[in-house]
Amino acid sequence: MTKSRKIKSELPQGTLRILPLEGVVPLPNIIFPVMIREEEQQQLIQDTLKDNKILGVFTRIIPENLESEEEKLYDTGVACSILKIIQVGDGNVRILLRGLYRIRISDEIQSDMPYRIAQVSELREKAAPKLKSEAYIRSVSELFQRIISISPIFPDEMQDVLFGVEDPGKLSDLIASALSIPVSEKYRFLTELNVQKRLELLLISLRKELKIIELNTRINDHINDEVNRQQREFILREQIEAIKKELGESEDEDPEIRDLYKLAKKIALTEEARTAVTKEIERLSMMSPYSSEYTVSKSYIDWMLELPWGRYTDDNLDVERASAILEEDHYGLQDIKERILEFLSVLKLHSDVKSPILCLVGPPGVGKTSLGKSIARAMNRQFIRFSVGGMRDEAEIRGHRKTYIGSMPGRIIQYVKKCGSQNPVIMLDEVDKIGSDFRGDPSSALLEVLDPEQNKDFRDNYLEVAFDLSRVFFIATANSTHNIPPALLDRMELISLPGYITPEKAQIARQFLIPRQLEQNGIKPGQLRFSPGSIELIIEHYTMEAGVRALEREIARVCRKSARLFAKDPAQPRVFFSKKNIEEFLGPKKIFKDNLPDRDEVGIVVGLAYTDSGGDVLPVEVTLMPGKGNYHSTGQLGDVMKESVETAISYLRSSAEKYRIEAVSFFNQDIHIHFPAAAIPKDGPSAGVTVTAALLSCLSGRKVRHDVAMTGEISLRGRVLPIGGVREKVTAAKRMGIKTVILPKANQSDLEKVPDMVRTGMQFCFVEHFREIADRVLL
Repeated sequence: MTKSRKIKSELPQGTLRILPLEGVVPLPNIIFPVMIREEEQQQLIQDTLKDNKILGVFTRIIPENLESEEEKLYDTGVACSILKIIQVGDGNVRILLRGLYRIRISDEIQSDMPYRIAQVSELREKAAPKLKSEAYIRSVSELFQRIISISPIFPDEMQDVLFGVEDPGKLSDLIASALSIPVSEKYRFLTELNVQKRLELLLISLRKELKIIELNTRINDHINDEVNRQQREFILREQIEAIKKELGESEDEDPEIRDLYKLAKKIALTEEARTAVTKEIERLSMMSPYSSEYTVSKSYIDWMLELPWGRYTDDNLDVERASAILEEDHYGLQDIKERILEFLSVLKLHSDVKSPILCLVGPPGVGKTSLGKSIARAMNRQFIRFSVGGMRDEAEIRGHRKTYIGSMPGRIIQYVKKCGSQNPVIMLDEVDKIGSDFRGDPSSALLEVLDPEQNKDFRDNYLEVAFDLSRVFFIATANSTHNIPPALLDRMELISLPGYITPEKAQIARQFLIPRQLEQNGIKPGQLRFSPGSIELIIEHYTMEAGVRALEREIARVCRKSARLFAKDPAQPRVFFSKKNIEEFLGPKKIFKDNLPDRDEVGIVVGLAYTDSGGDVLPVEVTLMPGKGNYHSTGQLGDVMKESVETAISYLRSSAEKYRIEAVSFFNQDIHIHFPAAAIPKDGPSAGVTVTAALLSCLSGRKVRHDVAMTGEISLRGRVLPIGGVREKVTAAKRMGIKTVILPKANQSDLEKVPDMVRTGMQFCFVEHFREIADRVLL
């Protein structure tokens, strides 16, 4: 084998993808099925289907040391074409292959693919003399007919095809493929290119097979004669009982069947469900308990009868009580609280109203999941949560057909059964992280579940009858709406949960996090005291998040260290946590504000950004250097942000005279635009005005005010266009001590959503054109 070579994408001519099989020897002219279970092999099949549908099939060599991980293949294999591909219910793939010709690996090629690729050469057969071929074929046919007469190994139509084959090489391959011989012996048929010698091997194998079959027949006859009288009587009694049931003469009905009929009458099944259950019980009564079908049928009936048909929990419609529970469990989040109270009010006036489909969108740690529990408690309903993040199989939602052994309903039906009522609160967590592959698209299956017009007649693949989900209160959660399919997004009512600001986090810590951590760490109230302002210090110097998870972890560290002090010295009365000893408990500060400019400089402008973890302050740096008019942008930027940089440069070039920029500056200098925190991906158009201001500052030599932050999209005409995430961006500016913020004029109404405690002490400037920004920030 020659030295391996690397390929990147397309396969060179004469190169095939290699499919290793264990215990199977492929032969030319044979059609055979293969079950594909490994993900690497499934990718191999998908890539081959996109290409010429031809792959190389080789037999694995079973190593003597079973613990060895090295995969070795026999040298000779067969080039096969993919005739058909069938998706199997358990996630595997069954393919149908046809052997084409013998091949041998001449050069294995390295690639980034998870499967093997090799250069192969076609092996040519050596034809046998015509008279000898006819003699061999006649001998082979006689032996083969004797074998078939004793133990048929081919169907009748296949036998006709075999006896009609005149090519000796093809005939030997077809018959050899049907023989039950070891892999090593069958591999000899594959490697033998001399047709005459191959026919000789076939004659030897057929004679051996004939002797084995004759001996096996004698052994079976002897065993059949030894069947005792009790076994024969048991079989006869079973047959008599089956005949009586067919004639309706069964003496006693099975008590289990009778109990199933009684249970089905008590349950408030729909007409369609009652018909299906009755039919299945009748079918079950005709089966033997030892039949495999009996278990499948019994399992289906049990599922149908255990579902909460017509059972609903009584909603607590006391709006004041529900409001008190929501306020008790969560601080802030007024939008979602008002929406729940509105639904309860409508439900109090109209009992048959359909449950809303809510989607809570917000950064991690803001309380989306825990909010679902509070909603269920406020409404006095059962609650269950399951994550759909990473789900790739549609059957997880719709279930499997009941014909498969071990099949079950989908997760929706399973959890409704677990709750025991038809009106629970079901939370679909991480709905923006659903995946999809060859097994289906779960997000498409959710379209029916989350559509109020369709979920009244939701049909699970296992149940095959309609089940009413219209009274189920579905709550989905997501960190972002970008990855949610539009059709699914359209079916849900979006409620945004923005990140918390420092005063809100401090209140949450005092009301919820500190009491919880004190209890979990075994500290009594009064033993650990937090000084005024200490929580704010933790928030600003040890966490950088929109939610409160990291804050709770830091509080837990303080509690654990305090618990250690109490365990070491039980006489110690209390621990006082303050600014003086914060580093003793939490170590050096992790978050600093030093990344912002502390004085007016040329080419540095403070921008505002919105991320999945909330708002952030993003300085933009621009520098000039001698060159040929090229520009570079760094900081792991997305395509949209790169286009914003191009737009900013084009706008300034077209308005150079207006801003007193020498036109030659764009041709004899290179521009480098950098966004700090280069390890974090960045994208979006809202940095357009920031980049434009930094470029103008560099090109004109004018300094920029360091105490002003800005955000907005820039157009080629210099218009400042609206952006999103105003609340988060303004909150980030407040957190970093910035007093003046420039926003697009079109976003003026969004400022009303910013809490008064954030807006206090800040100045906001609303602009429609970049000229207004230049007049305000350039000195």
